[in-house]
Amino acid sequence: MTKRRTDGLSQELIVKAATGILDAGGESALTFRALTTHLSTGYGAIYHHVANKSDLLAAATDDVIAGVLTGVVVEAEPRETLRTVALGLFDAIDAHPWVGAQLSREPWRPALLAIYERIGGLLDALGVPERALFDAAGALVNYVLGVAGQNAANARLLTSSEGDRSVFLAKVAAQWAQLDSEEYPFVNKAAAHLREHDDREQFLAGVDIFLAGIAGLR
Repeated sequence: MTKRRTDGLSQELIVKAATGILDAGGESALTFRALTTHLSTGYGAIYHHVANKSDLLAAATDDVIAGVLTGVVVEAEPRETLRTVALGLFDAIDAHPWVGAQLSREPWRPALLAIYERIGGLLDALGVPERALFDAAGALVNYVLGVAGQNAANARLLTSSEGDRSVFLAKVAAQWAQLDSEEYPFVNKAAAHLREHDDREQFLAGVDIFLAGIAGLR
């Protein structure tokens, strides 16, 4: 018989345990049975703090995103702060792939609102005119979360198939290089860069391209 815990159970402790389960096994691994076993407690103690799995996923996502946003130095120049926030979100979703899925599934939750608020505020501080601010914030948030989510999905795919990133990219690059250069001129040239490219560097290059573009709006 499993010994029940005798110390107090907090939402913070539950969220931390849920995050560990999610990181180890993904969303399917997070069940209240797994959680009660992990925490050596009963269902009632957990339901006292969280209503259901959806609320638990939201709370765990809020915690991860808060860790990114509160860790950014707000006194820094807005452009550099934006780059830091974007890269922090990329790394967080890479480390916790379920976060990206949760943000897209329930965009009305506090985590996504916090992301919009921070990125929109920094774009405002950069001097993006009000007429373009909403669209600019939406475009940048969608880029950051979209690329980060796809990167995390690709990593999971390679892991599940026991693949190696360098071997996989080398194989794709070889396929691209063999394509008809007249029909696929860009893809043929890109093959030379695909094999050795760094996902984080490419992601940040996209952020820089975006920021260079919005400079023309001012």
